[in-house]
Amino acid sequence: MKKTIQIPLGSQHISLLEPIRFKFECENEKIIGVDADVGFVHRGVELACTRSFEFKQVGYVVARVCGLCAITHSLSYTLAVEKLLGYVANDRIKYLRMLMVELDRIHSHMLCLAHTAENAGFEALFMQIMGDRELIMDVQEAISGNRVQFDYISIGGVNRDLTPELVAMIHKNLGVLTSKIDALIGLFDNNWSLSLKYKGVGVLRLEDAYTYNALGPLARAAGLATDVRAETSDFPYEDIGYKMILESSGDIHARNFLRLREIVNSITMCQNIVNNLPVGEIQEKAKGKPNGEAVVRVEAPRGELFYLVRGSGQNMLDRVRIKTPTFSAIPAMIEVFKGAEYADAPAILASFDPCMSCTAK
Repeated sequence: MKKTIQIPLGSQHISLLEPIRFKFECENEKIIGVDADVGFVHRGVELACTRSFEFKQVGYVVARVCGLCAITHSLSYTLAVEKLLGYVANDRIKYLRMLMVELDRIHSHMLCLAHTAENAGFEALFMQIMGDRELIMDVQEAISGNRVQFDYISIGGVNRDLTPELVAMIHKNLGVLTSKIDALIGLFDNNWSLSLKYKGVGVLRLEDAYTYNALGPLARAAGLATDVRAETSDFPYEDIGYKMILESSGDIHARNFLRLREIVNSITMCQNIVNNLPVGEIQEKAKGKPNGEAVVRVEAPRGELFYLVRGSGQNMLDRVRIKTPTFSAIPAMIEVFKGAEYADAPAILASFDPCMSCTAK
């Protein structure tokens, strides 16, 4: 006899300590309906950017939207303001900005994989991945001076340059991490409990990825070729070895593997950046005050990050609008849950890598 029950997941749940709640309608153990509520937290960041801070300060404010994506938020805002000022950064500045963004992608993906291992019951592997992630965190701290809120990007440049000692550290840590990621790929490709049992679980089909406007790793694991890095003219990604990584099955296993392969590509890009760093100043004058409206899209670790900035030639901006990847991905996330077993919900959720801190701005 079939029995229908309502089960909440979040916002206080062992697999979802974030300000969102899913409500599952389950028929026995199968999820047949999903509702989502993201309205738990509002911090007023956008309003503060137009009421409490001048435009030169806002780049450091929006970095506080998210600890994981801090560098991407500050970059997106800075690019928008620079467009309004008519300023274009030199190649050295562009390369240093790309370096930090790709390091950010590596440590963010590793955090997601660590949570995936934890939800599968591999507590030791969770600790191992988090320990290996320190290789990237140490590099980011050495470059920027900060461990989480980097405050590295500023209007007209970056705040620190690379030294020969830093270059040597980057090469050393990335070399060590490469061997560790290779071992992790082998583990995810051969271990039944960790990864193989999730083949065919939590599937997002390609047509649904289109329908629900999926983005980032969630979309690319379903075969949808969408990545701002392949479309942008703001950065010369094609010169540093960028490759769009795609999987086709759209399940948990595919999302895990896509992130592992993207880490490998990001390591290659970081090495190429350091080896081919152009000559130039790291800080230039971007004169004037923002006047008009600019839109910028940057590929954050979870997908497209969208910034709209509007100014009227004053020190205070008229509007700052932020649309984050997780917020955009929620319709696709809801679709993936439907038809799955309730016992697989934590693993599915971890494979989404949601960042509700970004969404609850």
